[in-house]
Formats: sequence, structure tokens, C-alpha cells
Amino acid sequence: MKKYFFILCFITCFSGLFAQNQDSIWVVNNYTKMEVMIPMRDGVRLFTAIYLPRDKSEKHPILMDRTPYSCSPYGTARWKKFWNSYTMAYLREGYIMVTQDVRGRWMSEGEFVDIRPFNPDKKGKNDIDEASDTYDAIDWLIKNIPGNSGKAGVYGISYPGFYSTMAAASGHPALVAVSPQAPVTNWFIGDDFHRNGTFFLLDAFSFYPAMGAGFGLPRPLPTTKRPATVDVPDHDNYKFFLETGTLQSFARLAGDSVKFWKDLYAHPDYDEWWQARDARNATRTLKPAMLWVGGHFDAEDNWGAWNAYKAAEENNPGKEFNKLVMGPWYHTQWAGKDGTHLGNIHFGSNTSLWYQQNIEIPFFQYFLKGKGSIDKIAEANIFITGSNEWKNFDKWPPAGKTDRKIYFTEGGKLSWNKPSAADSYSEYLNDPSKPVPYTEDVHYNRTREYMTDDQRFADRRPDVLSFKTEVLAEDVTLTGAITAELFTAISGTDADFVVKLIDVFPDNLSYNTVDIYDENDAQNAYPMGGYQMLVHGEIFRGKYRNSFEKPEAFLPGKTETVKFHAGDVAHTFRKGHRIMIQIQSSWFPLADRNPQKFLNIYQASESDFQKATIKILHNSQNASNIVLPVLR
Repeated sequence: MKKYFFILCFITCFSGLFAQNQDSIWVVNNYTKMEVMIPMRDGVRLFTAIYLPRDKSEKHPILMDRTPYSCSPYGTARWKKFWNSYTMAYLREGYIMVTQDVRGRWMSEGEFVDIRPFNPDKKGKNDIDEASDTYDAIDWLIKNIPGNSGKAGVYGISYPGFYSTMAAASGHPALVAVSPQAPVTNWFIGDDFHRNGTFFLLDAFSFYPAMGAGFGLPRPLPTTKRPATVDVPDHDNYKFFLETGTLQSFARLAGDSVKFWKDLYAHPDYDEWWQARDARNATRTLKPAMLWVGGHFDAEDNWGAWNAYKAAEENNPGKEFNKLVMGPWYHTQWAGKDGTHLGNIHFGSNTSLWYQQNIEIPFFQYFLKGKGSIDKIAEANIFITGSNEWKNFDKWPPAGKTDRKIYFTEGGKLSWNKPSAADSYSEYLNDPSKPVPYTEDVHYNRTREYMTDDQRFADRRPDVLSFKTEVLAEDVTLTGAITAELFTAISGTDADFVVKLIDVFPDNLSYNTVDIYDENDAQNAYPMGGYQMLVHGEIFRGKYRNSFEKPEAFLPGKTETVKFHAGDVAHTFRKGHRIMIQIQSSWFPLADRNPQKFLNIYQASESDFQKATIKILHNSQNASNIVLPVLR
């Protein structure tokens, strides 16, 4: 079997390389590249790479990507490899492709500011933001690039998704279509570096001073060189982050050169500084057609796609084209070639290619070239995992869903019926010196597969509570936001609460294998019987239970309510499966450790960390529950 597998791999790789080579030759023969410094209204110039079609028989639209990650390769003789991506389709259609280093990054002039606040009240040439920079860039392109059609579009993933949102707010009349994809939207509530006020230490430290990213290090002059980064000697991230210790220790390790790292420490709560950096502020009066895109299993910016779309809906009533696409993807997977699976979970088709061919390309073709149709693009185009099918909805969440409470009960059970016991609870001891890991494996970088990982390792820990239903007699489909309502009493003055929604597979399933392998090839198989698939997980820092702006201490032993939005989902629990909820108080090293003592955690010392007993009450008066959006 393996012999034929390797032969097939060779044939596939050879044919793929041949096709790419043919495409690259076509691009070089049919396009030219130019590099320009485009002036902004305040005199700062932004480095821009422009790929121009040689064809003069028609006018060509502009499709732009503004990025802090470099529009390399630099030099007119070196080309971005469009032929390795579905974006080759845009070149075949004659688009003018533009990439730009944002202000203060790489070869662009000026000062870089992370998630620069949107300014809706610009008065003079020195009042700039990312929206004004986009306006000025598009204006220059329209006026100076020969053969353009007068229409422009912008798209980008992750941080470039943030710049896409800002582009949409620019108001330039030539900008007719924008697609923010996994857009960075709010770095305190739900994207990248925080979840509900909980610092996501692993991603933040990896992105800024360490682990090869080195983002945010000083760049006094335009350059094509990457900065040096902090060396991490230990490739077991659980061990490294635990032994490094407090956030003060990480601050010393990072040094004083990364401005935004210091900003994170200087603003521990959701103050005006953070509120000004909420990209949803820029979603009012959006003129272009909008296509928001994200992934259910995006470990970085899942929150932004859902919630920026919702804000745009609320802020632009009656807007004709403001659409949402959510697929079963890890971060950026929809832009890749393989959307068939994530980790051990398979989706039944190549969802990435389906999206590219049926949603994104038709979107830009229609609005930028007037070709084709957008009739098949619904208001909400949502892939339902579990049942592995695309569904179209007239709104999100769908009108057909009903919010139902599912209650924790004695014996680790979940029930649709409210508990009747007068005094019932479950408890665990959370020890910051032995935090619950986010995955059972040893890793250097944060994995993307943890978003669908088997949770049996956590189920076996004494500091994790598991509640599950009986075997389902029929399918249960969830479409919408989950809300956790926990009634708790803790022995300390603060605690974190992790809520994980899990699909428990039947015990009698066989091994799951990569399709090309023989099912009996155990070396490449994973035991799926009893698999506990993480559908969605969310963490909440307890001191923010009443306000993100004004944290409050818990009174030890007093019953308190911790209620929070635990994310949007679109998943079917199949007949024969079970629904499980796990509760824990650490998720390491994704999230920093809570000392379980009310204080500014960025200033905590080793002596502040203490064990705490966490009680989750499930009685008639204090019935802890999860609100599930059940589709009728």
C-alpha cells in the first residue's frame, strides 16, 4: 500500500510543480512589476508593489492587500508567487494586484502603531489613521496607474484583515468591495492576545519578542531585514512558560524595546486605551460591499470575524451586501489548498477550494468586473461541522434557533431539566504550579490542531470537571452564541473559568486514518472510539464578571454568578454521540496563570500564587448551566 502511496505522491507533486511552472511563466510573460513610494497626506511615503497586466484591450480593477508582514520579495525582478495560490485566478482575469507595507513597517516610512485607533473626525493633513492611509493609497493608484478601471477592492487575513476593516471605513468612492478575513478586531475581548480579559501569554510572547516572529521590535529606518528575536532555549512550551514564572519575569526577558509589550502591561483592564483600539469603531457607514470570512477553529482571530460582521450589521441597517462566511478552518486555511480536515477531524470535502471558487472569487468578479453572479452568496454562509454541510441562512444567528439551557447535575451529568436538589455542587482544587495544559502533547509553538483535539487527557485530571448527556437519540444542531452561566464559590479572591463544549463520539468507532492509507495501518491511525472533540472553548477572568473596565474581587466562600459569552458555534452532535461540557480554571500556557488572588496580575510575584478550591453549584437555587442555541 505504501509503495503505491509514494508513487501517487510523486505523480501528484510532479504534476503540481509542472502546473506551477507553467503558471509562473504565464505571469512573467503577461505582467510587469513596479515598486513605488506612495505619498500620504502628511508627507509620509508608503512602499507599494504593483503587478500590472500587459494587456491593453480592457481596463483593469485594482485588488489590494495592506500588510505589516512585508510585501516582499523586494526588487522589480523578484515576484510574489501568485502561482502557488488561488489568487492566480485574479491574475488570469487581469486584476492589478497591489501589496503595500503599512506605515512604519519594512520599507515604508513613518511610525508604526499597533492597531492604530480609527479617527472618525479627521480635520487636517496630520490627522491620519489606517483608513486615511488606505484612502490616499487608492487615490494615488486610481490617478497614476495606467489602464485601471476606476474600481478597487481590498482583502487581507489576520492583521491585514484589520487593515481591510479600516480600508472599508476610508470612504473612497473607487473602493467597491472589501473582504476582511479573520480580522484582528479587539485584542482585549477576543482576538490573539486576550480572551475575556485573560492574557493569552503563549501567542503574545511568540508574536512579539520571541520564537522567530519578533514583531514590534524597533525599526528606526526602512529595511528589508527581519529583526533579531529573543532566544527561547526550551522547546517544551509548557515547561518553558511555567519555569519562566510570573509576567514580571517575561517582561524582564522581553526587555524594554518592544513598545506594545509594555502597553499590554500598562493597560491590564479594558480602559479607554483599549476601547479606542476596537476595530468595530470603524464599522459605521460602510460604503463598499463587505464579505467577512473566518474559521470555526481559528486559534487566533475567530472572535473578530463573527463580531465585526455583527457590528457592521447593527451599524449599517439596510445595507444591501454585508455577508458572512464561516468554515471549518484553522487560521488562514480557507486561503490554502487543503480544506479537507484539521487534525483528526475530517470535513468530507475540500472546503477551502469550495469557498475560493464559490464565494470569494465570484464576490470580487461581480463587484470589480461586473461579471458573474452573487446570487449564491447568502447572508450567512456557514459550514456545520459534525454533519459536514454548508448551510445558507438569512441572518446570523438564524431565526430558527432557540436558546435552551442545559444544566449541570450530580454525577457529572448534563440535563435539559433544571436540578431539584437543595444542596448540590462539584468542586476541584486548582494549583497554579500544576496548571491544566491545553494539549497533552509536547510542543514548541502553539498548535492549530488543539482547536479540535481529543480532550480525554483533560477528562482524566482531578482539576477538570466533566458533565455529559446520555447518548443522543437524535441529532442536535447548534447555530449561534453559547452563554455560560456559572454559580460558583471560590476559596480565593479571583479565578479563571474555562468552558469547553465537546462532542463525545461513540465508543464503537474504528481508527481514523489519513484517506490514502490502509485502514489497518495503525501507525497512521488515531483511535476515534470515545473521541472527545473540542468544538469550542472559551476562558473568562472572574474579576471581570461585572465589568471589564472595573474588576472586582470575589469574597471567599460567597456564591457569585459568572456569566459570559463563550463564543459562536455551528455544529451538529450526531445521534449516538454525547454533548459534554468541561470546566477548569487554567489552560496553560495558552493563558497566563491566575494567582487566584485579586491584584494586577502583571505585577504579581511568585508569593502571590496560591491554590484555590473552585465550587460549581448545581442546585435548585443556583443551577449552573450553558445556554445552547439549538436549531429547530
